[in-house]
Amino acid sequence: MFYVYVLRSRKDEKLYIGYTDDLRRRLSEHNKGLSRATKSRIPLDLVYYEAYASQADAKVREKRLKSSAGANTALKRRLRDSLR
Repeated sequence: MFYVYVLRSRKDEKLYIGYTDDLRRRLSEHNKGLSRATKSRIPLDLVYYEAYASQADAKVREKRLKSSAGANTALKRRLRDSLR
């Protein structure tokens, strides 16, 4: 399985979107400061994820969430209560 995930920083409340084939390992790496993209924003909480059987599908979804304002807005609307 492949996962598209959304993390929220407890430090600045900003979101980070990524994909991985091992969600627990990746979350641990983020919180240990092993990811340059999130190192300065730890600690991070997992607020959402989607599972895909295909790596290609997960990559497309991650890219769409990162680059499309509409997709990002729809996701934030869906997670409204989780992001408070």
